[in-house]
Amino acid sequence: MSLTDKTILLIIGGGVAAYKALELSRRLMDKGARVRTVLTKGGAEFITPLSCASLTGEQCFTELFDLKDEAEMGHIRLSREADLVLVAPATADLMAKMAAGLANDLASTVLLATDKPVMVAPAMNAEMWAHPATQRNLKTLEADGIHRIEPGSGMLACGEFGPGRLAEVPDIVAAVEGFFSPHARPLAGKHIVVTAGPTYEAIDPVRYIANRSSGRQGFAIAGALAGLGARVSLIAGPVALDTPPGVERIDVESARDMAAAVDAALPADAAICVAAVADWRTDGCAEKKLKKSVDGLPNLTLTENPDILKGLAGRKDGRPTLVVGFAAETNDIVDHATAKRARKGCDWIVANDVSVGDDGAGVMGGDDNRVHIITDTGVESWEAMLKTQVAGRLAARIAEALA
Repeated sequence: MSLTDKTILLIIGGGVAAYKALELSRRLMDKGARVRTVLTKGGAEFITPLSCASLTGEQCFTELFDLKDEAEMGHIRLSREADLVLVAPATADLMAKMAAGLANDLASTVLLATDKPVMVAPAMNAEMWAHPATQRNLKTLEADGIHRIEPGSGMLACGEFGPGRLAEVPDIVAAVEGFFSPHARPLAGKHIVVTAGPTYEAIDPVRYIANRSSGRQGFAIAGALAGLGARVSLIAGPVALDTPPGVERIDVESARDMAAAVDAALPADAAICVAAVADWRTDGCAEKKLKKSVDGLPNLTLTENPDILKGLAGRKDGRPTLVVGFAAETNDIVDHATAKRARKGCDWIVANDVSVGDDGAGVMGGDDNRVHIITDTGVESWEAMLKTQVAGRLAARIAEALA
């Protein structure tokens, strides 16, 4: 997509990732955009106003109380003449200022004065990213209508490993393109919670109850929804899968952990419950490993886990507009799934056959799936296809439902 005739005001926060703003400026310009820059005091510790001006062909603005800049281009005009204000990198400090409505430097004043859409690409240490204050500020910004580009996960400049890396430049450019292409991203502005993978229910410090779910279908659905513009919160059980681009991932272990994470992720426009949550857990976890030679055959008492799908569907306040459940069945697929939909009170059930068939489609942990969509209008059966294809097709259906 071309960004011709679009003006991007790029606010560069302080942090090692500020150097990527130079490449970002060029890539946006390659798409036809006009790029103006505001360089914070912290950002100027890593790159210079001259480098920003040289790459963009535009003056780089740095000071709020600059008589020359204010005379030629006041901060109000600067904030209003852009089609999009992009903050990259968005530091924890800068986002805190935005959330609190502070205006004590040029960047924060422009952000408070603008009447244009704002998009942030966070970048910070993993602990700073996970801190409750940062997460609280993010929720405030999202409630204020700020668009967010999820940070990546990996080795950070501080030497630690985890989430907090500035999203890759092509991903940021794609997000900007997507913002200006609502038809290509019909879920823009929507928040969707997706659960994926198994849960582990501890018996003792070593053993647990689990199932064969690989998480692949849920992760594929999360990625497909993000590709259509949604802000996706992926609540993932213990799986070794890469996080799809643009998806916020919350790792959990048990059903109770997953239920709490889902509740914390709300409100949402839709909830897609793909996870194979264990129905039962032991009534208490042994503090030490159970020894066969000493304890013999353990007497395990099972208790029910929280029903996440039923809880979401039955919420009196803040129920997602669309609640979708999944049913992995080995026989009488449609009949069992139809009964499950009625029992849970959800809007749709996606049923799949996980018995071992001749073609292997749908088997838990496999690459293929054959599903049936049960709604209040009937049953729609799809042919066997790759889980990624199921995800794309289902994401398109979800977009239609939320339109």
